[in-house]
Amino acid sequence: MSTETQQAPAAEHNGTELRRSPHLLRYLTLAMAAVLLLGLGWTAATLWSARTPGEESAEAGFARDMSRHHAQAVEMAMIAYAKGQDPAIRQMGYDMALTQQAQIGQMQRWLQEWELLPTGSRPAMEWMPDAVPVGADGLMPGMATRDEITQLHEAQGVAVDQLFLKLMIKHHLGGVHMADGLLKVSDRAEVVWMAEAMKQTQQKEINEMRRLELANG
Repeated sequence: MSTETQQAPAAEHNGTELRRSPHLLRYLTLAMAAVLLLGLGWTAATLWSARTPGEESAEAGFARDMSRHHAQAVEMAMIAYAKGQDPAIRQMGYDMALTQQAQIGQMQRWLQEWELLPTGSRPAMEWMPDAVPVGADGLMPGMATRDEITQLHEAQGVAVDQLFLKLMIKHHLGGVHMADGLLKVSDRAEVVWMAEAMKQTQQKEINEMRRLELANG
């Protein structure tokens, strides 16, 4: 008997079994539907993650508020670089100013790409999940007052180092808090990456500044 003759009954048998097994057909139909739904869900999640942040988004709020927060850090860091007594503090000031000014530029480019203005209508920090209120002077967590900035400008000698460390540790703690807030609510890759980089760098600098505080106390 030929191979074709032997296989024919098996094929007919399988076809008969499929026709006689509504449960099997139902299972196959449900399995195909599940695969289709998973594919659609993945596509929707991808599109959602890639959405352009809008005016009310946490990403826009973070970019705007952190740019302003960074701008004050750059000002203080440049004072430390110009007038600091400890070479380690002068170097830290230079590194901070360079890094945070570059991050400001990146955040401002995001806003341009998202077709948003550098400033928005929402109050500062409203995007944060814990709705941290700003002070009556509009300062965000960790930011120095204008009087404190003036004192840093006018300080001389070792007082520059001491005041810079005091103000910048507080400033960095506020920045880490803001980065943590963004990480709780955003899934946009480049913004999450930036917030994580800020958090790691600033926490490392906080530890170094606390060590320098002890050395320059």
